[in-house]
Amino acid sequence: MNIQKMLKQAQKMQEEVARAQAGLADRSVTASVGGGKVTVVANGAGEVTSIKIAREIVDPEDVEFLEDLVLSGVKQAIDDAKKLAESEMGKITSGLGLPGMGF
Repeated sequence: MNIQKMLKQAQKMQEEVARAQAGLADRSVTASVGGGKVTVVANGAGEVTSIKIAREIVDPEDVEFLEDLVLSGVKQAIDDAKKLAESEMGKITSGLGLPGMGF
């Protein structure tokens, strides 16, 4: 394979990765914890975009429980967003066999 062709393929892949990353910001994942009492939405870029908490779970005498649920929901949403991103990037980089490219 000549170097010119390799450079062209690398440039094309770079453009596809940039497009995929931009598209991930428009996709979302939802994580629900506590029997659906806390719902966290994150975009494919791993940014938390909203948190919903059911009124009945808010107990001023047990703030730690609510904090734990929110933290758990945020962690789950971010983990799901990372998996989504890895899946999308894997579609672009699969078969290349390049080290460090397996998002």
